[in-house]
Amino acid sequence: MAYASRRGTVPAEIIGHRGSPRAFRENTLRSFGQAFVEGADAVELDVHGTCDGWVVVHHDPVTNSRPGDAGVTAVIAESTLEAVCAIDLAGVRIPSLNQMLATVPEHATVYIEVKAPRIEEAVVAAIRTGGRRCAVHSFDHRVALRVHELAPDLPVGVLQTSYPVDPVRPLRDAGARDLWQQWELIDADLIERVHVDGGRVIAWTVNDVSVANRLHDWGIDGICTDLPGIMRQASERWAER
Repeated sequence: MAYASRRGTVPAEIIGHRGSPRAFRENTLRSFGQAFVEGADAVELDVHGTCDGWVVVHHDPVTNSRPGDAGVTAVIAESTLEAVCAIDLAGVRIPSLNQMLATVPEHATVYIEVKAPRIEEAVVAAIRTGGRRCAVHSFDHRVALRVHELAPDLPVGVLQTSYPVDPVRPLRDAGARDLWQQWELIDADLIERVHVDGGRVIAWTVNDVSVANRLHDWGIDGICTDLPGIMRQASERWAER
């Protein structure tokens, strides 16, 4: 069933981008926990697969690969779960997806961005084991389609950094519900077209309240942010309008 326009009526979902990364290191249990403390409805995270078939929560395919990082550098796809989870990231560890889901409040949603190829089955298995409300999305729209084929009941989404002539076509091709769109490339027309076709639009990464206010007035469904506490405060003001 297609959505009716929700422009200005329902506060958008507040999604902590990799948790609350301004408070704690992104994609860690501390960061996710803090996002929920700050009032996030959901969190978004990134996953890769280990060589022994497990799924871990980390943005990059290699550990300790960013400027300023110090510690063991390992290619996740070539490492075991035990080896990856033993790596020190400035006092914290890389969690498995199973570990992360075990910490999530029952009311919350976890949006899982798949960063690696050929791990869709392992991701779906972890979601089934975790028993939490989840959705999967990817820049590789083939991943979204594969997850949709494996688990038709599991919502999927596609990430975009462009504004196609037909913004609904990628959703249809992947069997997707959610369009994850770079916020600079969102307008009211795009949101309306996706809603009419039965989809949702999630804006990323929104850290400016004035931008969030405009997106809410247009009827955005979700706001993915590095500042979930500030966006929760903005959401409470939207509810009072």
